[in-house]
Formats: sequence, C-alpha cells, structure tokens
Amino acid sequence: MKTYTTVQGDMWDMIAYRTLGSVYLTDRLMMSNRQYLDFYTFPAGIVLTVPEIEQKPITGGMPPWKARET
Repeated sequence: MKTYTTVQGDMWDMIAYRTLGSVYLTDRLMMSNRQYLDFYTFPAGIVLTVPEIEQKPITGGMPPWKARET
C-alpha cells in the first residue's frame, strides 16, 4: 500500500497528479481517504492512502471520439 504525507498547502488535485499521474483521478484518491473529505487545503503531516490504479496499455491510434467512420 502506497501512502503520501501532505505538506502545508497541498490540495486534492495536486496530490492526485503527483501520486497517480492525473488530476482526473482525484475522485479515486478522495474516496480512498473519506475521513479527510472536509479538507480542501491540507495542513502538513496527514498520511493519505494512495489507491492502486490499473494502468491500461496505450494501443495507439485515434481516441474513439476523434476516429472517423469509414
């Protein structure tokens, strides 16, 4: 299990980016640490659990919403 110890001024999205690689995973980080949902800006020293995120391989090509039907 990975953890992250906050520094003064950390915010959820910044922590998600640093630990999970994307701000789009902020909700996953928050749900793994529900006891701290009242925090918007963290004080120093709170130990958060960093969830395991399955990394899907990138297969190349265009994203489905950009691909043209042929």
